[in-house]
This record gives sequence, C-alpha cells and structure tokens, in this order.
Amino acid sequence: DFATPRAILTGHDYEITCATICAELGLVISGSKEGPCLIHSMNGDLLRTLESPETLEGPKNCLRPQLIQASREGHCVIYYENGLFCVFSVNGRLQATMETDDKIR
Repeated sequence: DFATPRAILTGHDYEITCATICAELGLVISGSKEGPCLIHSMNGDLLRTLESPETLEGPKNCLRPQLIQASREGHCVIYYENGLFCVFSVNGRLQATMETDDKIR
C-alpha cells in the first residue's frame, strides 16, 4: 500500500516553522517563518488567519511563530521567537498575551 496525503494545505508564502493538529476539532494550525498562522480543516479548507498583535511597538514584532499548541476547548497558544505568548480562539480572536525572557522549547 502506498500512503497518499489526505489533503494539501495551502496559504503560506514562506516555510512552515511549526504546526499542530487538533483531531477533536478537526483542525490543523500552522505557522510560517514570515507570516501569520493559519487554521485549516482536516480536509484542507483554509478557515482562519491568526494575525500577530498589532499593538506591539518597535522591533518586537510578533512575526516568527516557533511553537503552536491547540486544545480541544478551542484555544490556540502560539509562542513567538521574541518571547511572546499569544492565546487565540479558533475563531481568530486574540484573547491574551504574555511576554517572557525565558527560552522555551
């Protein structure tokens, strides 16, 4: 038997740096090197774009997502390269942010 992809996810302009699958909600969330995080259905449909917070000033732009995790309750936590955590709902609404100086892996 040959493995074939279930779906091809499109929408990023740059290389993917992180991704997660939430099987309970049927979602795939991915982040790219220089762009927003995208939420796709398991069938490959682009559902939402998670834009980085626009309220940040100066060089601390929320551009490079490093880690993504989704919960079955519909929350998506994204850790960005500059030490910022953002919590989004699966509807794309930014719910909370927190900055840290610690290195997260």
